[in-house]
Amino acid sequence: MIKFLDLYKINQNHKVELLQAFERVLDSGWYIMGNELKSFERNFASFTGTHHCIGVANGLDALMLIIRAYKELGLFKDGDEILVPSNTYIASILAISANNLVPVLVEPNIDTYNIDPEKLEQAITERTVAILPVHLYGQLCDMKSILEIANKHSLKVIEDCAQAHGAQDDYGIKAGNFGDAAGFSFYPGKNLGAMGDAGAITTNDHALADALRALLNYGSHVKYQNKFKGINSRLDELQAALLSVKLKHLDEETAKRQLVANRYLSEIINTKIVLPMVNTHESHVWHLFVVRVDDRDEFQSYLTAKGIQTVIHYPIPPHKQDAYKELNHLNFPISESIHSQVVSLPISPVMTSEEIDVVIAAVNQW
Repeated sequence: MIKFLDLYKINQNHKVELLQAFERVLDSGWYIMGNELKSFERNFASFTGTHHCIGVANGLDALMLIIRAYKELGLFKDGDEILVPSNTYIASILAISANNLVPVLVEPNIDTYNIDPEKLEQAITERTVAILPVHLYGQLCDMKSILEIANKHSLKVIEDCAQAHGAQDDYGIKAGNFGDAAGFSFYPGKNLGAMGDAGAITTNDHALADALRALLNYGSHVKYQNKFKGINSRLDELQAALLSVKLKHLDEETAKRQLVANRYLSEIINTKIVLPMVNTHESHVWHLFVVRVDDRDEFQSYLTAKGIQTVIHYPIPPHKQDAYKELNHLNFPISESIHSQVVSLPISPVMTSEEIDVVIAAVNQW
């Protein structure tokens, strides 16, 4: 079986360094908010080109805390609206509703799967306070257009970078350094994956960063002195140390993902398969290689029989989930079409040429 993502092989490539990092943390006797966290935060801030990186427990908390911090700073309030793509993973939307703000869903561009800037302005109301673009599958949104709209209407821009570690534009600006703040997930299957749940926030806003560092730690900057009604969402020393190891290899692994994707794009010629549209090959980090096909269930079963593991990201759009019954009556035809057709092919930095050959041949024979 060609695995969709072989985490064992990926982490085996770094086993010696990962074990050294583990032993360093074990022997330190310090496991929460110590030197490993500070080191990773410095390194990831440098990687993204931002002033601040704040480690948190997971990607959802990253987005939730950004919105919560803006509320504490008096910039957002209950009932305010945030524009968010209608075809994103539900976490992007949960972060909004968990803060008692209102998610306003906006359709994506059918070619890029990212939020469509042409549809953003018509969704803005007097209650709109922010845009939450999601760099889906590893490709940057049209941030130039989004930032122009945000500036025109004095809106905050909160990037969801959970799938876009290292994605950059033609000028080298990376995901996490376009908007006012950004949330990252380091879930094990991400391009930069921890050995458990982990996340981070990046920002150039000093006041926001200060509020965030308190909110994630029970609302406290100083032990037993609580400025906010905060939560516990801390990136622990072990995950920080392991992430520092894997960050050193991220660019190399991204290049390998790009190699796989470029072969798929150039060698899959089956006209029944809709391939992803790429704005710039060098900027897309290919967290996922997502194709569209009409007979998805049959196509997925066919590939399984050929020994190829695939995944569907995501089968049900957020507005059709039971969790958001208040949105179930809405119609988003582009998103609904995408969610009914998408299939993610295997892609990872450890795929062999032979495995890529097998996938391409099978897809072309469908």
